[in-house]
Amino acid sequence: MYTSLFKTNQYLIGLFIGLFLFSNCSQEIPIDIPFSLSEFDGELLNHLGEKINSSNLEGKFLGIYFSAYWCPPCQEFTPKLVEFRNKNVEDFEVVFVSSDYDQEEQFNYIKEAKMKWLTVPIDSNVSLSLSEKFQVASIPTLVVISPEGKAISKKGREHVSNSPANAIENWKELAAASADD
Repeated sequence: MYTSLFKTNQYLIGLFIGLFLFSNCSQEIPIDIPFSLSEFDGELLNHLGEKINSSNLEGKFLGIYFSAYWCPPCQEFTPKLVEFRNKNVEDFEVVFVSSDYDQEEQFNYIKEAKMKWLTVPIDSNVSLSLSEKFQVASIPTLVVISPEGKAISKKGREHVSNSPANAIENWKELAAASADD
């Protein structure tokens, strides 16, 4: 009898700990990492592979999108991000950081998915430093940068997927909260 009660209590404690951890994971955790457009180090390319200046990114929310063609969750999310970006192009732009195997695969993905945004060369120092800076552990990941140059969220994918109509407003709130700190 005591063994059964002990196992039940262990189960309940484990359940409560799991629920606590899960509930905390779903809350927005401000990341507040400084970011400068100069970090692209003149390496930005347009969707055709031509070098481009980063000045047209100033004053917008920026999504740094870590993704790859071979990744099924990326293939599921990318069309949502394309649609979101195209609807919000005045306030939001994307820079693609590819984890594809080579540049040909990267640009085939860009063309096929109709990503009319910017990218950095595959395996460049820029892409490696951005992955390291934002501690990207899995893809797809969308890091959101405020117009003031602070990384404010690593949950951009969730925002765009779950509430695209509110994503920009949520980012404005996060940016304001980050500015208050």
